[in-house]
Amino acid sequence: MSGASVKVAVRVRPFNSRETSKESKCIIQMQGNSTSIINPKNPKEAPKSFSFDYSYWSHTSPEDPCFASQNRVYNDIGKEMLLHAFEGYNVCIFAYGQTGAGKSYTMMGKQEESQAGIIPQLCEELFEKINDNCNEEMSYSVEVSYMEIYCERVRDLLNPKNKGNLRVREHPLLGPYVEDLSKLAVTSYTDIADLMDAGNKARTVAATNMNETSSRSHAVFTIVFTQKKHDNETNLSTEKVSKISLVDLAGSERADSTGAKGTRLKEGANINKSLTTLGKVISALAEV
Repeated sequence: MSGASVKVAVRVRPFNSRETSKESKCIIQMQGNSTSIINPKNPKEAPKSFSFDYSYWSHTSPEDPCFASQNRVYNDIGKEMLLHAFEGYNVCIFAYGQTGAGKSYTMMGKQEESQAGIIPQLCEELFEKINDNCNEEMSYSVEVSYMEIYCERVRDLLNPKNKGNLRVREHPLLGPYVEDLSKLAVTSYTDIADLMDAGNKARTVAATNMNETSSRSHAVFTIVFTQKKHDNETNLSTEKVSKISLVDLAGSERADSTGAKGTRLKEGANINKSLTTLGKVISALAEV
């Protein structure tokens, strides 16, 4: 599927303490890019197999030769997206799945050695590439924004004091945008890490039966990357702007599995509604 406009990777995580205590059995098998699922109600039935661009086996420990680490996931997916961004394309990476499936871990990771997710690794390499630039005609600028979509309302995570809901508008040339969303200039990976940390603290998380820190909102971290080239001979400047959208989606789930009531139930309904719409968008993109 090289050259495809949409690429899909699937990842299986290790059991959590709840699943280990219940002595759960893993019904997923992976070989190459193929993922097979065994029917737990009828194990003798032939497994159903699906092919993806990448199938990441992260169910065991790093000692397993088949284990897919955070670095491997980034090297396969993040590096290619960063390359396209330098070529001037808009790119988007998002994590989709049931609550507790490991979306936030894959995208954000943990603040431990070799545990960083796609977003911090991509931001770090972005500034490494900028700092390695030796062409005096080239200059770069990086701006970031961070928002969450919670119950169909947009909040600015970099300006949480702004309690008002931001409006989504449509620009005739640039497409959809969020009015009054903070866009902050950054000059180093440390700047981005600090802003991301502040934004993550402002995110809406809550406990459900499925996950103690279930993300109840979609979080969209956007990097606007501008490359300017000044031709000294003609004294003309050209500009290439690309947008990198890194998205940690809220957990999709069945209401009866999460024990959701009241606010949690309303959140779940909005989450599932928006994820259904996303599915339609991806289907349309895949046909392009």
